Amino acid sequence: MLQAVLNGSRPADAHPALPVLARHLARDARDVARLGISSVHVHPRDPHQQETLDPMYVGDVVAAIRAEVPGMEIGVTTGRWIEPDPARRVQAVQAWGHLGVGKPDVCSVNVHERGWVEVCKAATSVGIGVELGVWTMGDAVTLRNNGVPPGTTRVLAESTVSDPETATAEAVRIMRALGPVEVPILLHGEEDGCWPVLEYALRHHLDTRIGFEDVLVRPTGWLATGNDDLVREALRIKKELGAERR
Repeated sequence: MLQAVLNGSRPADAHPALPVLARHLARDARDVARLGISSVHVHPRDPHQQETLDPMYVGDVVAAIRAEVPGMEIGVTTGRWIEPDPARRVQAVQAWGHLGVGKPDVCSVNVHERGWVEVCKAATSVGIGVELGVWTMGDAVTLRNNGVPPGTTRVLAESTVSDPETATAEAVRIMRALGPVEVPILLHGEEDGCWPVLEYALRHHLDTRIGFEDVLVRPTGWLATGNDDLVREALRIKKELGAERR
């Protein structure tokens, strides 16, 4: 699977085409769906363009995307930097379960954040899948010791090393620390380390992702024109790797 991560935590002025408003996220979701993408991850914003877990705004974004692409898997974040209080994160996720067409399909929960187990339980209790964020070898060990919670859709293994020369090596270390898990692993990098890790994931038949959350430029270093442009580049790499194997 190739997932599209449309905006992340980037400020609105990070790129002229960065989608922040619900209608712009829906537009980008439609554009990448036309390229074959079936899963998107988004960070909803409030009227002040700040990231939010507020059910009102989360529901608006998810409903807008679903109206444009009814079959799309839609994921959102539960990041601690948005709401530091674990109890309030739990309450927000539980409230998402009552959003109807605005209910997310999955939510990402970072293993290094306090209260992650409780947030996972809250998501599962309202029928929302969990993407477990594993950023370091320490996170991987924590997950191995705790076990993969029920309701987990996939593990998001992220190499946070932006150096393109070492990002893939860090990704390999995280994978080794994770060991075998009973759910799919989506491996990805960020910034200058994004494209090398994406290529590694594709070579090893792992799920991966691409989009403005992770990188703003093409592999050549030129600024991408949009999320669809980044997806096209990822699909081009996938096609080239497939040709090599033949």
